[in-house]
Amino acid sequence: MNDKQVKLRDAHKQFGDFLKEKKHSMATIVAYGKDIDQLISFLEELQKNHVHEVTKDDLDAFFAKMTKGGYTPKSISRKLNSTRTFYRFLKVNEYITDDPSLLVAHPRYELAAPRVFTPMEYRALRDAAKDDPRMFAVIEVLLQTGIRIGELAALRLEDIQNETLKIITFEKHEERLVPLNRPAKDALKRYLAVRPKTDNDRVFVTKSGRPFLIRNIRTAVERYFRLAEVKDAKVNDLRHTFVAHHIKHGVSLVMLSKIIGHKRISTTERYLDYIKEEKKQPKESTQLLEL
Repeated sequence: MNDKQVKLRDAHKQFGDFLKEKKHSMATIVAYGKDIDQLISFLEELQKNHVHEVTKDDLDAFFAKMTKGGYTPKSISRKLNSTRTFYRFLKVNEYITDDPSLLVAHPRYELAAPRVFTPMEYRALRDAAKDDPRMFAVIEVLLQTGIRIGELAALRLEDIQNETLKIITFEKHEERLVPLNRPAKDALKRYLAVRPKTDNDRVFVTKSGRPFLIRNIRTAVERYFRLAEVKDAKVNDLRHTFVAHHIKHGVSLVMLSKIIGHKRISTTERYLDYIKEEKKQPKESTQLLEL
């Protein structure tokens, strides 16, 4: 099959399988799929139905339409990422020889400062959840370890070790060990003592013993944000708070980057733009601080 025979719609159908093979999350697969569907619908209006017919000017016209339609620079940048991933797939399959998406520049935009909870806010959150051992443990583990919500949902009983949590490979993130401090260990111990009896090996389960799913964990945590009157908060802000707290107290960025699971230390370094480091010597210990 050469590029002149490949229809955009046919390639789009195959694109989802490509993303699954690359171990992208289902949320990413759905989002990329919608972005490319939107792009192809626009190209069809231009009478472009085959992959080889699309030019840089066509892509520029699509993103210009998005801008006029009120999409933010950040949203357009994400759509360009989707488009480039689609074109990467086309090149891997030798459906095209040239990639016009690489000629399109990302729009400039400033990243929003991470939302970092004050001690008063995360203490209020703890207080709101104190009578629910499962949710108290969920909140405490996210806050005290900085792991992602998907990583928390995937935790198995065997992943809880004496002084660490084993974080298995998740959405392209490599396996790693995360130190457990005293508050996290105490919260897990309290929850495990009342955890429903089930053959399921996930740490966090429902009352019926089924896995506590990501979307349900997020909904439950957000409920406690409201109860604690912590405004404009998202679950990932617990992770931001973990990183910010340790940077403020001089913890080594190299060590912190490994614990948090950042692929590049530059991702961890971005927090320095928003956080004033306290004048303390970097700690090379793997013992986490307590929040």
